[in-house]
Amino acid sequence: MKKIFSTLTYVLVIGLIAVSAQCCNSAKTKTDSETTVASNQTKQTKQVTDVKAYYFHASHRCATCQAVESVTEEALKEYYGTKVSFQLINREEDKENPMLAQYKVSGQTLLIIKGDKVVNLTNDAFMNARTNPDKFKAKLKSTVDSMM
Repeated sequence: MKKIFSTLTYVLVIGLIAVSAQCCNSAKTKTDSETTVASNQTKQTKQVTDVKAYYFHASHRCATCQAVESVTEEALKEYYGTKVSFQLINREEDKENPMLAQYKVSGQTLLIIKGDKVVNLTNDAFMNARTNPDKFKAKLKSTVDSMM
């Protein structure tokens, strides 16, 4: 009986973690927190020196989705002023945006990009933006700092 109870508890905890990392029935995001993507466009043009943040979202957003946007925007302004741009892209309204295919975006996604280096902060953002925004801000800052 005790073994069944501990197994059930383990399954429930794993399930809660998985649910908290997802929002609004978004499709799966990359599990690697950092992914390097080289596109033909960046190969043909000079290396980009700017760090940019992109938040891909749906039309209807939950409180967590909205918190990811507001905390990201607030942190970027606080730490970098206008040095790091932040762009929102509604993936439902802008289905033809080439960035969706380029970065394989299929759900709510937060990417930090410099040239061909792409860091996916989606999981960190969704796990912490509402419940522990300072932790998320610290992760965002350390990521951007490492790319500057």
